[in-house]
Amino acid sequence: MDPFVVKGIQLLLSLSILVVLHELGHFIPAKIFKTKVEKFYLFFDVNFSLFKKKIGETEYGIGWLPLGGYVKIAGMIDESMDTEQMKQPPQPWEFRSKPAWQRLIIMLGGVTVNIVLGFLIYMMILFVWGKEVLPTEDLDKGFTASALAKEIGFQDGDKILTVDGKALENVLDVNRHLFLRSPQNIVVERSNGVKATIALPEDIGSQMFESGDLFPLMPVQSIYIDSLYPGNPAEKAGLLVGDRLVAFDGITIDRMGLLNSEDLRTQDSVVFDIVRGNEEKRIVVYPTEEATLGFVVRPKFELNTTHVDLNLSQSIEEGFSYGYWTLHDYVAQFKYIFTKKGATQVGGFGAIGNLFPSQWDWQGFWSSTALISIILAFMNVLPIPALDGGHVMFLLYEMVSGRKPNDKFMEYAQMFGFFLLLALVLFANGNDVYRWLFS
Repeated sequence: MDPFVVKGIQLLLSLSILVVLHELGHFIPAKIFKTKVEKFYLFFDVNFSLFKKKIGETEYGIGWLPLGGYVKIAGMIDESMDTEQMKQPPQPWEFRSKPAWQRLIIMLGGVTVNIVLGFLIYMMILFVWGKEVLPTEDLDKGFTASALAKEIGFQDGDKILTVDGKALENVLDVNRHLFLRSPQNIVVERSNGVKATIALPEDIGSQMFESGDLFPLMPVQSIYIDSLYPGNPAEKAGLLVGDRLVAFDGITIDRMGLLNSEDLRTQDSVVFDIVRGNEEKRIVVYPTEEATLGFVVRPKFELNTTHVDLNLSQSIEEGFSYGYWTLHDYVAQFKYIFTKKGATQVGGFGAIGNLFPSQWDWQGFWSSTALISIILAFMNVLPIPALDGGHVMFLLYEMVSGRKPNDKFMEYAQMFGFFLLLALVLFANGNDVYRWLFS
């Protein structure tokens, strides 16, 4: 099956699960507090619905517009904008007639479900599939350091011993720590066995983001020729698909970035040391006037991870920790959205769909679903009118001040929030289209 279709099916299934459970988070406390729920919908039913059935006082249905879902609670100004109902005298079964604390619980129910669900899925993944670990001692050749990493004090061949005094279970997580967790120092072991402590700048994350170097420390890579352009210099020189590139002009090739070097592409000739099978060769390539070599490479990490199975109690403990840090890291990177560069990287449904594997894989599906659930929880709690967080903001104001915002103000706030969200959806999906057309 086409990878695009596979990702699309996974995205639709994942969002359906998350939307239904999110809305149940509102529905259940509303029913507990004897609040009338008029509609419960998966997706939006603008003008018509694909399916609907009324059970008791609630109409359950599936809309045709897959941008979320909703529960319509009587006596509440929401995305339905049912202002006529609000003109009638309050009824005891309506949302507006309930105490503020009950309304607060109803509004926080969806976010709570998304958070709990994300954590539970991570626990399930660890219990069913276990985890892969890569301690420092299993990364024999250490890391290669980018130009940014070398400016900070790292060297090629460094092994990461501790980050802020703690050893990493998986040393590949070091870049995430640098980018999102603001560590103060890292202790490394040099290739000559000497230990060194590297003090990190406070703005290391911002430096990585602005430079685009999100992986300043990478394991040593083996670089292979993946394909050759017919008639181009690499093919004429005798390079073959599957050759491992060891060095060019005496410079060891241990990371992809080296092959983007301007020096590599502007020379009259480039001497490549390669390994073909068990044989070492030296081949000279003469770039064209357009400074092209004519091959595409692929990296391969020589990593020996260790699989670890977890029992139920371990899965619960580590799943909670993983969920916490997933939420922490997402919140930490959110600040970059408000930069010029960050705004261009905001993605819509295309970006979300790309979180899923291109071939059906239940572990990958549930991992992506857990991440999206946590993202939805955070996004929904933002204090924007039309989101749960907007309602919570006004409820907290009411509880603190003792004054309830009037209905007309709430209507205008809801309309403002709706159009703001619509603009953000269009912008995010526009970015997806732009990247698809021009990347």
